[in-house]
Amino acid sequence: MTKNVDAIRRLFGALNIRVGNLPSMPGIFPDYPAPIVRNADEGREIAMARWGMPSSQRALMDATKKRAQKLEAKGKPVDFKELLRIEPDGGTTNIRNVNSAHWKRWLGPEHRCLVPFTSFSEYDTIDGRKVPVWFARDESRPLLAFAGLWTNWTSVRKAKEGEITADVFAFLTCEPNVEVARVHPKAMPVILTTAEEYDIWMRAPWDEARPLQRPLPDGSLRIVATGEKEDPAMAA
Repeated sequence: MTKNVDAIRRLFGALNIRVGNLPSMPGIFPDYPAPIVRNADEGREIAMARWGMPSSQRALMDATKKRAQKLEAKGKPVDFKELLRIEPDGGTTNIRNVNSAHWKRWLGPEHRCLVPFTSFSEYDTIDGRKVPVWFARDESRPLLAFAGLWTNWTSVRKAKEGEITADVFAFLTCEPNVEVARVHPKAMPVILTTAEEYDIWMRAPWDEARPLQRPLPDGSLRIVATGEKEDPAMAA
């Protein structure tokens, strides 16, 4: 995300800014903070949130069971309830199955957000190693947005941090279009490109917003870089 905060404010109609002088962000990784545009009492605002929505209770339960088994195998006492409470959850970065009960609580406009970006990467295997391939609308990398969800959540993101309360986000995915499918055949992010789409996503009832979970038309994206070293100004 390499555009400045004023560009985000103008394109997405944000009235309030909670991020200060936003620096260029050449690489955003899971659990990193990133700017989002969300609804607030006085209109849209720009805020920072960590990438990764809460994982499902089932996923945390399974991870805790594995941890408990390892502790028991070493002869250590286990308080399962406490172990579950402090199970580290770095978050779920992508949301595909919006019919899941886990996600339904966050589908209303109050939890929807726009996630500004200028390019995104998917990994391809080249000469036996995984290499990021960077997609954007075109070589100029104009500002676009993923269709995202956000919430404020109390959990343990990292064991060394302990329990914290933080704003977190993730974005929806869908079937890939032709360009992305050549590199990543399973999915691509849900990308919004027009003021009308931004408006529908941020204010409309779910049955009106849901159709936006679709791939961009074929030919809408270009590969603008491959690998990490060739392009020091990469954005995510």
